[in-house]
Amino acid sequence: MKAAVLEALDQMVVKDLPVPEVDDDSILMKVEAVGICGSDIRIYHHGNARVQLPQVLGHEASGRVEAVGKNVKRFKAGDRISLGADVPCGECIFCEAGQGNNCQINYAMGYQFAGSFAEYVLLNKMVVNYGPIHKIADHVTFEEAALAEPLACVLNGLELSNVNIGDTVVVLGAGPIGCMLCEVARNMGARVILVNRSRPRLEMAKKIDAAHVYICAAEENSIERVLEETGGLGAEVVITCNPSPEAQSDAIYMARNRGRVNLFGGLPKDRSKVTIDTNIIHYKELFVHGAHGSLPRHHRQAVELINNGTIDMKKYATDQFKLEHINEAIAKAESHEGFRVIVKP
Repeated sequence: MKAAVLEALDQMVVKDLPVPEVDDDSILMKVEAVGICGSDIRIYHHGNARVQLPQVLGHEASGRVEAVGKNVKRFKAGDRISLGADVPCGECIFCEAGQGNNCQINYAMGYQFAGSFAEYVLLNKMVVNYGPIHKIADHVTFEEAALAEPLACVLNGLELSNVNIGDTVVVLGAGPIGCMLCEVARNMGARVILVNRSRPRLEMAKKIDAAHVYICAAEENSIERVLEETGGLGAEVVITCNPSPEAQSDAIYMARNRGRVNLFGGLPKDRSKVTIDTNIIHYKELFVHGAHGSLPRHHRQAVELINNGTIDMKKYATDQFKLEHINEAIAKAESHEGFRVIVKP
């Protein structure tokens, strides 16, 4: 089979690899579509402690079941499925508590387990038993289904932020996941304010009707504008969805008393020390928390939202590349000229 192998940092090579063999407890999936995530790009350039090179990356995937082991009962050859990233070990204290994305081993497709930048991907026993694999409706395209993984992360983040009907939600960052956060929050009955530094990216978000209010941070004071839009009180929920330390510093000033500030977007390791006025947190009684990955149940919910048409993912899959053009696909994803880049093995 053809696979894009990260052999060293900044060296992705498309080569022939043996098709993985299915044992009694595993599934072989023929990959039809896989999205390029920001974390894939970070691994491509900087590596990751959980990724031993050479490795096949890619964790936002969908495809068809090619073969199943004799002990696999939930799936059969021919099933159309969506595949997520985080795989609970199923045995540790966090997994037992239903908090598998906090599993201390932190298994994931495209990390410890070979990913989907390939014609076929093996879903081992742990992935089959505990991981995010769900069937997709016949009318759903594979491109849409591949994006259930980032949508699942969005559902986890909004759940942790305790979004309620009538809340004002501020999202800092108008990338594809930021826009997904906006869309789901709107579906939950929230008024959404989207803040972004780049005007072109903000205009892209406007075209898909992501939010109610749009603020370009390069052209106006975003904190003052958020306060103006909320009667001087601030928003009930503020979510940072970009790799900006400044956004995290600004977020606490945008939140109203007893508001929730979600540091959803991770920061580069060399810029992760952020200066925050903790007196603001103290006197406003703010709840500041993080959000990382998702649980298999979030992936199931994401697939259901896509299956029933509640969330239209077509608009997020803006660019497609063949597997042999993986390096061009990564460059396109880094350009931020579209939303999600999809690779078609």
